Amino acid sequence: MCVHVLPLAAQAPSPICRTKTIRQTILTQTTLALGIDTGGTFTDAVLHHAERGVIAKAKALTTRHDLSVGIAGAVRAVLADHPDAAAAIGFVALSTTLATNALVEGQGAPAALVMIGFSPDDARRGGLDAALGSSPVIHCDGGHDGHGREQPLDLAPLAAFLHSGAAVGVRGLAVASVFAVRNPAHELAARALIRQMTGKPVTLSHELSAKLNGPKRALTTLLNARLVPMISGLMDAVENTLAAHAIGAPLMVVRGDGSLVTASFARERPVETILSGPAASVLGARALTGMDRALVSDIGGTTTDVAVLESGLPRIDPEGAMVGGHRTMVEAVAMRTFGLGGDSEVHFDERALTPALALGPRRLVPVALLAHEHEAHVVPVLERQLAQPLPPRHAGRFARLVMTPDLAVPFGPAAERIANDLAPGPLPLETLARNGQALAALERLVAAGVVQMAGFTPSDAAHAVGVQSIWNRNAALAAAELMARRRTGRGQPLAPDGDVMARHVLALVTRRTAEAILETAFAEDGLEGPAMVATPLVQRAIDGIDGIATIAIAPDRPVIGLGASAGLHYARLPERLGVEVECPVHADVANALGAVVGTVRVSASVMVTAPAADHFRVSAGPDISDHRERDAALSAARRAAEALALQQAVAAGADAPDITLTEHVTEVPVDNLTMFVEASITATATGRPRTARAS
Repeated sequence: MCVHVLPLAAQAPSPICRTKTIRQTILTQTTLALGIDTGGTFTDAVLHHAERGVIAKAKALTTRHDLSVGIAGAVRAVLADHPDAAAAIGFVALSTTLATNALVEGQGAPAALVMIGFSPDDARRGGLDAALGSSPVIHCDGGHDGHGREQPLDLAPLAAFLHSGAAVGVRGLAVASVFAVRNPAHELAARALIRQMTGKPVTLSHELSAKLNGPKRALTTLLNARLVPMISGLMDAVENTLAAHAIGAPLMVVRGDGSLVTASFARERPVETILSGPAASVLGARALTGMDRALVSDIGGTTTDVAVLESGLPRIDPEGAMVGGHRTMVEAVAMRTFGLGGDSEVHFDERALTPALALGPRRLVPVALLAHEHEAHVVPVLERQLAQPLPPRHAGRFARLVMTPDLAVPFGPAAERIANDLAPGPLPLETLARNGQALAALERLVAAGVVQMAGFTPSDAAHAVGVQSIWNRNAALAAAELMARRRTGRGQPLAPDGDVMARHVLALVTRRTAEAILETAFAEDGLEGPAMVATPLVQRAIDGIDGIATIAIAPDRPVIGLGASAGLHYARLPERLGVEVECPVHADVANALGAVVGTVRVSASVMVTAPAADHFRVSAGPDISDHRERDAALSAARRAAEALALQQAVAAGADAPDITLTEHVTEVPVDNLTMFVEASITATATGRPRTARAS
């Protein structure tokens, strides 16, 4: 990918010149694109010209209860000074952290997993058991062997589940069959039955990955099923906003490897948008700085994402994205995601005698933001809690309802009472969580995305010390003071006052960022990143503690800091890391920019196996063919891979894609002869997205 990078002065002309120039250019060129990034806290929009760079940018709060509100606000703001731009936009590209955040926070729609040909023990492999939680699992006989030969299929257990009341609360189903990548017939049969009986969304494992490892593939499929309603809602919100502004350009979505696909493609495979936002940020970092070699650290509201930029491109992890403790089989940018952001929960172990503050991984609504939106419900409570000699245990904590709970989902009476109590507005936790049962019910609502928790965060700390002034600073000051008054196991306050507490939290964000960057560097070098960072030597180096032995550890390349709060939290990062840290102009909207500079890239793999002597089988999805000669089978596999890649690339929105082939042939010597084992043929189709005029 070639990106034209303008000098910063050319990227940020004066508002008057900018408006005049863009209107002249729009009339003669169709090189304008709209980039949108929906994050956990903010939704960003960027107008980007292929030659002039960023023309306009805007931010709006992400409104989780109705995503269309925040998206419409950002798009409306970015178009405000350019009324002619809507008609000239060639395509729209969307990046999002919603899928990543959902997995980090353990959220998602209720889904069931159908395992065909697997034993119950298989559900305990590949991290699948940890991900299942309370999700129903239906085991059916069937599946195939490594050559695609089928075992007897019995979908009666699936039909019985779909008839039962347990299926009522399930919003989607995931289907994984043994060796479905060699023959998906049984997965297709299960999908036909589910659609016939329920019409609910179905995810098939062979459509997400062509790799072996059934339990891991089943895990990826289950996560996808949980994400379908969320990402589908996001697509609806964006498309409605575009229609309202008369933008007829096609909508593209950034996948986890940085490539673009159509919205319809993403609706069926939302798990592939894991690390969509972070992948776009790497592309944006390259476009903004021109750097070919760097570490990219992007801090958002929920997570910090660290990736490696090498030779102008992000490194790709062929083993799949690791998010929220789950290793998926979706190819994605080699990126490490940490539960560290501006909205991370600030907490500590109250039982410890000398507790250390911790950040995340859970995201909270900052108290300053909650008070900005619901002042009458929040500020009087904070004032009352501050007036008490000993604030209650949950002082400074609130909950708010973000959506009406689905009554078909059995949350329980306690949870339903909490939802009803929250309907008029946010309430303090001391009112809602009077006992363990109520707190557990509240947590169920939070896990389902029905309720959001609010509390003291780094964003509040920034408001408290006066380095941010977006929301209600008085509420932030109160939250910082209440956190400072929390007691340790010795009965001592955590900090002398709220100002000290807030500054300590901000310093902790910078320190944890340094740890995240070094952990990523160690992991890229093949070392155990977390274990290395935890060693006393690395900890002393990060803190700059010198003794008789002077210790210094630094990455081999500069750091590009991205995110709306990067300038704040990364200002003192060079002291921790010993390298240059650049936070470029437009770092606050790098994700939205990265979305529009990407390309469509789709890969399709075809397998060739040898079930018997002089018998070569080509497995290309549901199409299976047999050949007597090795070379004939390989030629057929190449043609099939090219055809599949071209078909998928066109469906993904590519305009005149180019196709490249890679082959891996496994053969072993036996008695002076060469025995064919198997071959994998992968075709990759790459092209720029179709624009409105090309469409």
